Amino acid sequence: MSGMDAIAARVAACPTGAEGEPPVVVACRELHRHFGDVRAVDGVDLTVRAGEIAALLGPSGCGKTTLLRLLAGFERPDRGTVALGGEVIASPERMLPPERRRIGMVFQDYALFPHLDVAANVGYALGRRPDRARVDAVLELVGLAGLGDRRPHELSGGQQQRVALARALAPEPELVLLDEPFSNLDAALRDRVRSEVRDILRAAGATALLVTHDQEEALSLADTVAVMCDGRVRQSGSPEEVYGSPASRWVAEFLGEIDVLPGEARSGSATCALGRVPVAGDLEGPVEVLVRPESVTVGMQRDEGEHEALVVERTFYGHDQLLVLELAGGLRVRSRSMGFPAWHPGDRLRVRLSGPVTVLAAGV
Repeated sequence: MSGMDAIAARVAACPTGAEGEPPVVVACRELHRHFGDVRAVDGVDLTVRAGEIAALLGPSGCGKTTLLRLLAGFERPDRGTVALGGEVIASPERMLPPERRRIGMVFQDYALFPHLDVAANVGYALGRRPDRARVDAVLELVGLAGLGDRRPHELSGGQQQRVALARALAPEPELVLLDEPFSNLDAALRDRVRSEVRDILRAAGATALLVTHDQEEALSLADTVAVMCDGRVRQSGSPEEVYGSPASRWVAEFLGEIDVLPGEARSGSATCALGRVPVAGDLEGPVEVLVRPESVTVGMQRDEGEHEALVVERTFYGHDQLLVLELAGGLRVRSRSMGFPAWHPGDRLRVRLSGPVTVLAAGV
């Protein structure tokens, strides 16, 4: 049976989802892990489906590394379960050892053996007598064909990253865990390697969970993003959903720049300094209107629904510019747009909302 056939066979055995959805590969249910009074993981529910790249995103100390360790088998849960392919692999009563979990791991520092060549590093995941054909196949998959006799120190950082990924994929795991895998790369290399890793995981048909504190990394790489804070998953969904429709002010601020405008909701809409916006549900009374800079458009022409604003600050990035605008009454908002035409402090512009906003009850 080929590697892809083996993965397909295991996926077919996973619990099926709703009609049209891929089967569930990993499921955490009411997962808890406490260290004394610290609730590192506090009732987490998390589902990753077959062929999906999921990201667990949160600030340092939010519990994401502890959750990864629970999945990998390095920690035992105090309460709740972890299931892989429908089989419970971790609970207070059951603890399947890491080597029997069919989970591949890509560590933050790659954890390559410096005294072994590339082929031997990859083959290590296959046991005492690794199949050289499988080693060669996975090295070709990650774009390192012909480099099996090199030592890790003879490779670039990006190539070392791909060796670590090849080792994780070699035994054809049901799940690949990636722990802050790009943090050791310089900024110029990080974007390219991220794209390469995504393409490799897609080509392998792998199911993967990326743990990161980097918002851009999670949003650009993952199919679904689970945002974690204080041991809990605060929101989970597609990158577009969690960024464009945050469930709380905290999620909105963590995922990117946001301005909060006071408003008043009544009869399905809310009024704020930038006009009237629709409101979902039956929200009434004082609200907060969360506005991202890219939802604010500026120009010189007067159109219906526009308001006058003064440019008080401008940061130019080349491909785009970020303006700080002062509205009537002194309220300030930001606008992100293309780098040209170039605006400058002192310019008076017309401003309007042209993208999604989120309206939440005030103080929530």
